[in-house]
Order: sequence, then structure tokens, then C-alpha cells
Amino acid sequence: MSDYQAFSVELADKIAHVLIDRPEKINAMNADFWTEIIEIFRWIDAMDEVRVVVLSGAGKHFSSGIDLMMLAQLGSQMGPDVGRNAEKLRRKILELQASFNAVDQCRKPVLAAIQGYCLGGAIDLIAACDMRYATLDAQFSIKEIDIGMAADVGTLQRLPRIIGDGMMRELAFTGRTIGGEEARSIGLVNRTFADASALLDGVMGIAREIAAKSPVAVRGTKEMIRYMRDHRVDDGLEYIATWNAAMLQSVDLRVAMAAHMSKQKPEFAD
Repeated sequence: MSDYQAFSVELADKIAHVLIDRPEKINAMNADFWTEIIEIFRWIDAMDEVRVVVLSGAGKHFSSGIDLMMLAQLGSQMGPDVGRNAEKLRRKILELQASFNAVDQCRKPVLAAIQGYCLGGAIDLIAACDMRYATLDAQFSIKEIDIGMAADVGTLQRLPRIIGDGMMRELAFTGRTIGGEEARSIGLVNRTFADASALLDGVMGIAREIAAKSPVAVRGTKEMIRYMRDHRVDDGLEYIATWNAAMLQSVDLRVAMAAHMSKQKPEFAD
């Protein structure tokens, strides 16, 4: 693992802990953040030893979203030609989208542990994760509407499938802040915890449980869930039939069945 400016990354017990590590800036997403997250998730995707990812933020807050200094710098690069400005902005937006696509497309399950602020771009980030968990005092807001823009790196595309279309529209149009318990009630987070310490302990426990499963089975399960977002049921059934025609030949199936019959804990290869 490399040294990062915006993150700290640790690998233990087959769990990669990816920590947004700019607490003095409320973990705002600066230029380093957007490039490093792609590098980190490429490494995670390629590293067979990693079976699960836990994504969290250092300090009191998960993240306050995109660094406004970065937006200001981008604005200063605009010239007099509207067409050229639009082309430059479009390329930049697509680059930022690629950062969270790397999280969404990761072969391993990604669990977000959220405390304090989760604002603006941080909502885009957690929407790209597989599961989300929060403290009761967490604060969520699709903040882009309050700075005069539409969210453009994934919230409006991914969140309707998580919390439903109507609730997503309410939060996106009003920018209102919701707490941890309301986030749980609308399905934005799976579970709430009393404080940051209990949150991380709880999420790591869930991650360890997933890491103990067959990595082949976990990989196939995530792939099928992702595929079904954009396809019909018939397409999904056809795909899983083809997928499992190969994957059911894995030794993991025999290991799991033998362990179940002998009431032993299975041990799977990476």
C-alpha cells in the first residue's frame, strides 16, 4: 500500500479499512481524494487477500463533501468561451464520477461507517457503497441544492434505488438534514449505533462475518445484485444460470457443504 494524502488504508483479517483522513478539514474531498480513491479501490479489487472493505472518516465527521476550494479553483480556470468552458466542466464531472464508480464497481462488498456530517458529495460516496451504518447523531444532507447546483456524481442516479424515488426527491429538492434514526427508517442506513466507537466495532463485526464466507460466493452475489439494477428479471435469471454454470464447480461449494454437515467452521482460500 502506498502513502496517501487524503486517506489511510489498513489491511487486517482480510478487511481493508479505508479511512478518509483529513479530520482538520472535516474530511472534505480535495483533489488528492478524487484521484487516490481510484488507486485504492483498484488495489482492493486486484488484491485477493481483501474480501471486504470498511469505509469510514477520521475524527468527529464522516465527510463534509467536496472541498469548496477545489470548486473555486475550477471556477478560476473558466475562460470567455461558453462552449470550451462546458467541455472542460463536462470532462471534470466525468472524472469525479469515475472516482465513485470505482467504489460501486469494486468486486468486494463495501460497508460505510458514518458519524457526524455526511453532506453533499459524501452522500454520492455512500450511495456507491453496498451497505451503510451510522451513529444516531449522524447528519445527512443532499447539500448541492443549497449551493445552486444539482448533485452530479451519483446521488440522483443511485439513491432512488436505496430509499425510493419520492424520498430522494424530497431530500434533493429541500436539502434538509436528517439524523441517524430517520436515515435508518427510510432505508438509507441498515442500522444505527450509539456512538462512533460502537459504530466501528459493529461494522467491523459485520465485515468479519462476510469475510468468513466463500469469496467466490460473495463475488457472485454482488455481481448479480449490481446487474439487476439495470436489467429485467428474465435477464438476471439468464445471467445467474450462466455464471453459476462455472462457479458451482468451485471447491468452495464442497468445503461449505462438508463444514455444514460436520458442524465445523469452513476455511476458504483467497
